[in-house]
Amino acid sequence: MFPWKLQENVISDADLESLVTFIRQTKRFTQFTKVREFEEAFAAWQGCSHAVFVNSGSSANLILVSSLKQLHGWQSGDEVLVPAVTWPTTVTPVMQLGLTPVFVDVNLKDLSFDYDQLASSISERTRGIFVAHLLGFPADIPRIRSIVGSRDIQIIEDCCESQGATIGGRKVGNFGRGGAFSFYWGHHMTTVEGGMACTNDTEVYKMLLLKRSHGLARELPVQYHDELSRSNPDIDFKFLFLTDGFNVRNMEFNAVLGLEQQGRIDEIIAIRNRNYARFVGLCKRHEDELTTLESPGISSFVLPFFFRDAARKAEFQRVIADEGVESRPLISGNLLRQPFLKQHYDATRFRTADFIHTNAFYIGNNQFVNDHRLDVLERLMDGFFSKR
Repeated sequence: MFPWKLQENVISDADLESLVTFIRQTKRFTQFTKVREFEEAFAAWQGCSHAVFVNSGSSANLILVSSLKQLHGWQSGDEVLVPAVTWPTTVTPVMQLGLTPVFVDVNLKDLSFDYDQLASSISERTRGIFVAHLLGFPADIPRIRSIVGSRDIQIIEDCCESQGATIGGRKVGNFGRGGAFSFYWGHHMTTVEGGMACTNDTEVYKMLLLKRSHGLARELPVQYHDELSRSNPDIDFKFLFLTDGFNVRNMEFNAVLGLEQQGRIDEIIAIRNRNYARFVGLCKRHEDELTTLESPGISSFVLPFFFRDAARKAEFQRVIADEGVESRPLISGNLLRQPFLKQHYDATRFRTADFIHTNAFYIGNNQFVNDHRLDVLERLMDGFFSKR
């Protein structure tokens, strides 16, 4: 038996050395020049105009929704369409900001919305569509845009599990009003805790900066300061609050780690995708028992199993656990079954989400997964499925 964990120590000795050097040389650890340097580096890699570093991908989602609500004058009770399978903090910012999440079932091709159901779920009160690019699979944004048409409905992208995934050669997170990324320990790259909100819209960017830091005017780029100070002569500009906000800033330490990891992200994604390609080949040998997902723009997050028979899924999880291979449910499963939502919704209306809830799980995929581990997985899969 050997340990195959979901994630392993992704902070290298070189990362640690950079952090130690920084700590010895700096006198400031709160958000400052390293945060800005990391934002600029990430925006350049992502191919977007603006990036705002925060303390988590969840906080990136929060300030994106809050910014769009204010900029577009959304009212309490206005609706945002959300997927029935996603991490909870794709949905909870919508609830926390007084908006109404409208759940839509998912599909088994890219794990995004059931697109026909998405189209039929749009109402006169629909203000936004929160797209989650799950497990590294890019959602069909062109189709979503076609469904939206000329209506004033904003698209927001949760890319926390899909950094580097592409649609037509363009990275996800660039197709709506903003995109959220996570640098949590187990994701493509890490700042231990951290996230990024990205946008190509200057007004959204300015609002994101305000929402990140209490609504303080001084958080905006310096070219806006004089006019804002003149417009509010009765308030000291140092403590001028332009909007409601949060404190979801990150620190210089985390930005130093992000800058180090950013230099390796393309290599990491290539390794993950190479692993996934072999994994798909293994699964296709057992298509009578497994459903496989493929995408030309994937940035693989994990190795997901979709069993046609839920009982066989449970048996196989026990087999790999005995060999030291960790597994997890496929994110939330059917999110409507979770205690914080099930009293308000009928979970049985979401058939594909229910299938994922009972028939799917995943194991880790990262830069430490190599041919030896995949050889072991091949042996376990062939041995298990041959017994049927």
